[in-house]
Formats: sequence, structure tokens, C-alpha cells
Amino acid sequence: MYNEKCGGGCIAKKIAKVLLIIGGLNWGLIGIGSLMNVDLNVVKIVFDSIPNLEAIIYVLVGVAAVIKIFGCRCKKCMETHANCCGSENMNKKM
Repeated sequence: MYNEKCGGGCIAKKIAKVLLIIGGLNWGLIGIGSLMNVDLNVVKIVFDSIPNLEAIIYVLVGVAAVIKIFGCRCKKCMETHANCCGSENMNKKM
């Protein structure tokens, strides 16, 4: 069940969420393009003239995945997580 206290988080966590959506859609398009023998890599299409920027975007999507897997450990996210899950977990244990 959604809890309003759980909706927060730091800006890095929100950016990571957007990057994961972009990366997921890009990989989906790459897969569809591969089936149709067409290059649908949107990141490559948009940033083809700037290969270093293309590589940076791929690295940022990878970092976003690591943040999603292990969670953000900044103070704001830790407080949000404690407010969201701390009291509920205590009630379940009792």
C-alpha cells in the first residue's frame, strides 16, 4: 500500500529513475530494431556526432542501475526510508 511518507527522496534518486526509464526504453527499441534489421538506438541516433557524450550517458544509466539495486544512502533518502518503513516494521514485529 502506498504511504505518502515514502514518496520522497533525493534528486539523485529521481534522476536515476528517469535514466532507468530512458535506458529501458532504449534497450527495448534496440531489441525491436534488431528483429527488424534497423538501428533504433535512440541514444546513438541523437548523440552520434559526440561519441564521448554517448558513452557518458551509458555510464550514467549504469550508475542509475547501481543506485536502484543498492539504494541511495544519502541522508535525505535514509530519513525518508526510516520514516516510511521504520514504524511499519516495528508494528509487524510486535
